[in-house]
Amino acid sequence: MARALTNTSLRAAAEFLASRDRDLAFVFERHGPPPLWSREPGFSTLIHIILEQQVSLASAASMFERLKRSIIPLNPERLIDLGELHLKSLGLTRQKTAYCLHLAETLRDNQLDLMRFSRISDDEVKTRLMRVKGIGSWSADVYLLMVLRRPDIWPAKDLALATAAFRLKRLRQRPTPERLMGLGEKWRPFRSVAARMLWQFYLAEQKSNKRARGKPAILTSS
Repeated sequence: MARALTNTSLRAAAEFLASRDRDLAFVFERHGPPPLWSREPGFSTLIHIILEQQVSLASAASMFERLKRSIIPLNPERLIDLGELHLKSLGLTRQKTAYCLHLAETLRDNQLDLMRFSRISDDEVKTRLMRVKGIGSWSADVYLLMVLRRPDIWPAKDLALATAAFRLKRLRQRPTPERLMGLGEKWRPFRSVAARMLWQFYLAEQKSNKRARGKPAILTSS
């Protein structure tokens, strides 16, 4: 099983990809190595990822901060104790309230062991996560990529990733998840690094557009 990415191995892999792909070379030369964007393992990060589904990351971050201020400590037992009405009062939708409660119950009942994830394969981690209601392919990929820092994860359902590939590769239209999966094949075994470089490119473009238009940059998840 591949080792988790570090800042050092991330830079080396980005240099490797840049030497073999002129578009990624452009990103690397202009912006340098991408951020690691590492997240802490555990329940609260999974809650944050659930909140990020289908909304801007800024909106999800605001909601997550609201949860952290209201649910102390933010752990499965406390979230279950406060219950559905409390979560809805904080602004969670009915669907995301159900997802968060289901995750909390799954962990409380020891049906999912997050501590074991560092010792099992990418596919097995993804399979176990996707057994939890509300955690689909995109959410599992984000956990693998940013929490476990696995080097070859490709979140093909990510809208920002698709938009970045469309612009950087000068495609005729934004790629479908299936098309994006195919595009990512050339970047094995460092697709996680390629994804970071594409996000880096996307965010730089958003920042440039913000300056030009006076509007906030928003990164939207799938």
